[in-house]
Amino acid sequence: MANVSHPRSDITTHPDASEMRERYDRVLGGRDVALVDGPVFLLGLYCAASPWILHYTTSQPALGTHNLIMGIAIGLLALGFTMAPERMYGLSWAICAMGAWMIISPWVVGTSPDTGVVVNSIIIGALAVVLGALCAVATTRRSPRA
Repeated sequence: MANVSHPRSDITTHPDASEMRERYDRVLGGRDVALVDGPVFLLGLYCAASPWILHYTTSQPALGTHNLIMGIAIGLLALGFTMAPERMYGLSWAICAMGAWMIISPWVVGTSPDTGVVVNSIIIGALAVVLGALCAVATTRRSPRA
């Protein structure tokens, strides 16, 4: 019987390997996109949908609109960090500021919010602060020193 299996070769001998590696590094911008920007995007989606998930759109309409706008903003920043990390370098700490605002927003924007709304905003805010700090640290470490 004839051996028809193809021997596996190492891809480093491929003529386009160096070009593919350079393109991959350029697309990623030297950052680990999946570990930081993905959770930030998911946090933004949850923040935008949380008024309907926790059913407080009728009792706190201003806070519901606020969370929708903040969630969209967090999600758009995460997409920006993924799509053009070199341009978004200066906005890395904006996620932390948005998280701090989310922590105090139930008392500033809402009118006598109940415990569930407050806990939800505190958790979203704390996660945004932590993920924003991780994003800023990852961006700072990967950027070239002046």
